[in-house]
Amino acid sequence: MPAANDTLHPVEDPDIAAFELQFGKGPSRLSKLWAASWPKLLAVAIFVGLWQVVVWTGWKEEYILPSPFTVFDHFWQDKAKLWDGTQTTLLRAIKGYSIALVLGTAAGILVSRSRVLRSGVGSMITGLQTMPSIAWFPAATVVFGLNESAILFVVVLGAAPSIANGLINGVDNIPPVLLRAGRVLGARGLTSVRHVVLPAALPSFIGGLKQGWAFAWRSLLAGELIVLIAGKVSLGQQLQNNRDFADYRAMYAVMVMIFIIGVVVDALIFGKAERWIRRRYGLLDATEQ
Repeated sequence: MPAANDTLHPVEDPDIAAFELQFGKGPSRLSKLWAASWPKLLAVAIFVGLWQVVVWTGWKEEYILPSPFTVFDHFWQDKAKLWDGTQTTLLRAIKGYSIALVLGTAAGILVSRSRVLRSGVGSMITGLQTMPSIAWFPAATVVFGLNESAILFVVVLGAAPSIANGLINGVDNIPPVLLRAGRVLGARGLTSVRHVVLPAALPSFIGGLKQGWAFAWRSLLAGELIVLIAGKVSLGQQLQNNRDFADYRAMYAVMVMIFIIGVVVDALIFGKAERWIRRRYGLLDATEQ
């Protein structure tokens, strides 16, 4: 028997030890961050370079199409005002998208699980998805007036059909053998939806959520350009005001902020969600873990 003060060490496989010594234990966090960041930074650099080349050609006067560095300088100087508008716009986006998420998910589950609803409502959801969001604003302003409700109404209508269709398509592509296995194991009704249907449809559902966000964001900015509410400083309102007063540096600075928000939301929320799904389903190789 080993002495009381002896320390027991797990037996280490020499082949595994040699493999780890040769290839290491995978990339570090810094390496992963750089691998994810440099393609985006390169794309931004190319875009800024092309923008500057167009300015140098003299195609438009510089007060109409200013240099990107002029816009970035104004962006930094006007950051407090831009942040105020960003807060208002993001709060509207979160509220509208949350409502659309609940309604779209409920509609997707009901339609995908009922043949009657699928025949009667399925094509209507696709029809709503294909309608341009801007087409809803005349009716929204008539029904709700020029207020927050009109904007939220259009945001929800823009996002909910995409979310519902993403879930419906995911359910349609579930292997029948998986559903039969769930029934054999006693998963029926809501239990089947929770433990079988939703997990199996998750990859397509995440795609629907991402597309729904894109529609919601575009609908929101269109609404803020049309529905100007007194006392509410939003990005859309700033964009319209800067255009009306010919402050084109500020106008482009707002556009840069809108672009940054889109990239950040995609990278930090939907990009991570898609990566988690791929890891769960074994679609990432060792270098991407």
